[in-house]
Amino acid sequence: MSAPALGWYVRRLSRMSPAEVAWRTQDQARRVAWSRRRVRPPAPAGSVPGTRSGAVLPAARQASLPGALPPPAPLPPGTVEQVPPSARQALLAAADELLAGRWETLGVQRTDLVDPDWFRDPVTGVRSDPDRYAFRLDHRSPTEVGDVKQVWELSRHTHLTVLAAAYACSGDERYAERVAAQLRSWWDANPFLSGVHWTSGIEVGLRLVAWAWVRRLLTGWAGAAELFEQDPLAQRQVRWHTEYLTAFRSRGSSANNHIVAEAAGLLVGACAFGWFPDSDRHRTEAGLLLERELARNTFPSGLNRELASEYHGFVALLGLLAAVEADAAGHPLSDRTWRRLVDAADAAAALVDATGRPPRQGDGDDGRALLLDAPPAEGWATLLAVVGQVAGPMPWWPAPEPGVTSTLVAAMVPPSRREAMPRSRPARRPDHLPDAGTTLLRTTPDAPGPELWCRCDGGPHGFLSIAGHAHADALSLEVRHDGVDVLADPGTYCYHGQPGWRAYFRSTLGHNTLQVAGRDQSTSGGPFLWLRHARTQVLRAETEDHRGTVRWAAEHDGYAAGDPPVRHRRDVELDRVARRLTVRDRLDAGPGAGEPRPVDVALPWHLGPQVEVALQRQEDGVRARLDWTGRHGPVHALLELPAGLDWTAHRGETDPVLGWYSPRLGEKVPSTTLVGRGALRPGDRLVTVLGLDAGRPDGRPDDTGPGDPGPDGPAGYQGPPR
Repeated sequence: MSAPALGWYVRRLSRMSPAEVAWRTQDQARRVAWSRRRVRPPAPAGSVPGTRSGAVLPAARQASLPGALPPPAPLPPGTVEQVPPSARQALLAAADELLAGRWETLGVQRTDLVDPDWFRDPVTGVRSDPDRYAFRLDHRSPTEVGDVKQVWELSRHTHLTVLAAAYACSGDERYAERVAAQLRSWWDANPFLSGVHWTSGIEVGLRLVAWAWVRRLLTGWAGAAELFEQDPLAQRQVRWHTEYLTAFRSRGSSANNHIVAEAAGLLVGACAFGWFPDSDRHRTEAGLLLERELARNTFPSGLNRELASEYHGFVALLGLLAAVEADAAGHPLSDRTWRRLVDAADAAAALVDATGRPPRQGDGDDGRALLLDAPPAEGWATLLAVVGQVAGPMPWWPAPEPGVTSTLVAAMVPPSRREAMPRSRPARRPDHLPDAGTTLLRTTPDAPGPELWCRCDGGPHGFLSIAGHAHADALSLEVRHDGVDVLADPGTYCYHGQPGWRAYFRSTLGHNTLQVAGRDQSTSGGPFLWLRHARTQVLRAETEDHRGTVRWAAEHDGYAAGDPPVRHRRDVELDRVARRLTVRDRLDAGPGAGEPRPVDVALPWHLGPQVEVALQRQEDGVRARLDWTGRHGPVHALLELPAGLDWTAHRGETDPVLGWYSPRLGEKVPSTTLVGRGALRPGDRLVTVLGLDAGRPDGRPDDTGPGDPGPDGPAGYQGPPR
């Protein structure tokens, strides 16, 4: 093991409890012992004609299970006919692209999907060894597996659920035949514990969810039973997947969305493919585990505790799919869990902007719990559409747009469950979720002009001791105008293999918050590991209309261990009438700081990729002219920048990395980042003012500058308080 890898393991160990260390020791012993159970893949094509992985099993394990095995519960009659025509048309177009071998995985356009190589990373060209024992393969190593996210993504089989949905909506057997060919190819190439696809429980769980829906959607195709219930290899794969999930489980500091996916996959597998003597036990254990972990992973407000926006939709949808499958199998989850899932949808509805876009907080990997629609299919939109059909949308919800996934999943919910849905739900749209530290300052729907939406981050750094999907973004802002990113959260871009890019997109400088002394607020120990977490406290959240102005204030202690020790405080005001956002930043001296001394700071403002920027230096300060094209034509804004800092503009730079925006994992585009650098004393203030159009016919903001932003006077460096 290399020195850097050894160092990572030591740091990772430091974030585990004694109980977790004991669990992981037991898991490691089981991994060693289970090497005897590994099934070798078949010989390469041509060496032993007709060989399948089942041929190397003992004869007793090659036979089919006795009797007629039941398929998963079918869709109710007439369900497919309820799919909106536009969604059906888009689905069939995507499925035709798949038949031609074309598909996109995490930003990579692929043309090899007619007969895919399940082990090749399309980005680096690295092909992992399918004949390696899974637990002796380092899936984090770019030299062994390439970008493992790319390799895993195809084997989640979301492209096969799309093809199966296309068959269900059209009856065209070409889609079903392609699904069957690729499932058999995967099953052949990936026997138990051989290769990279057996190295992560979340991947195992998501495949069981996909297979359950593939089988359900192929009902009516003559070859469906032969593909699943009558095929010994299919039976063994389902068995292997359920055995894996019962033996290897994310625990302790790793019990985030992974444990939810593992529990949901096991529950769906045990309900949809209850073919084995221990299926009832697996179903019971998985149901209890899922309910417990959904509760642990969710704030009382309904928001996911990882505070990574994409994972909120991912986890809630996984829980919903498992709950639907349990109902269909006659083993329902508790009303309390269904209540939690509805709360998650209400929280999502509260946070989306006027165009339905969710926030961009923390990590995001475009993970889909189930994909039956043509991509891109947003997880939050699907969640809202399903819950909207099952529990009903609240009056303040955005209008959920039904699609293939929401129509088919909602149809599986029985009338008795719909009648038992919670009746007590928020009567008004919440703008402040105090347990999650998430606050929205925004204009009201009845106000003139497009929506001005501002997310303020005052929540915990992340979930559990490693906060694996968190970013160093305490007190950061995300501002949109009619859905267009103005002050943008740059996103995620990558997980594995590109440490410099990973570090930037997670960094404090990579977010709209104040960097002090050139370091992050929280201390990173690796790509998914934080050793020290900044602690944030919301001081004020006035989101009710108070003479047209809403306010938020918070502080964090991420720099309390520096020299000198300081705390960062940020106050934000949105004047809804003037459509002006004022941001005041200051440093407060920490305990033992002594006489206030200046400290180097950097204040970045990341503009969205649609925004064109022109810096204007004037005697009274620096301003940036912002221009973009919105849904209703050109929009202009002025960003008044603190005069006490030296302001520079950066776009698409790589040495160092600065000025980038990632629309989704695997994709990045240049965008402008304005950075102000200088020295700040504790007690001094930096004031930034963003002025947007106030409904003027020409769409221009008030060009008179910041006007009267409040007691701190005009934008800029305000010096010591009087």
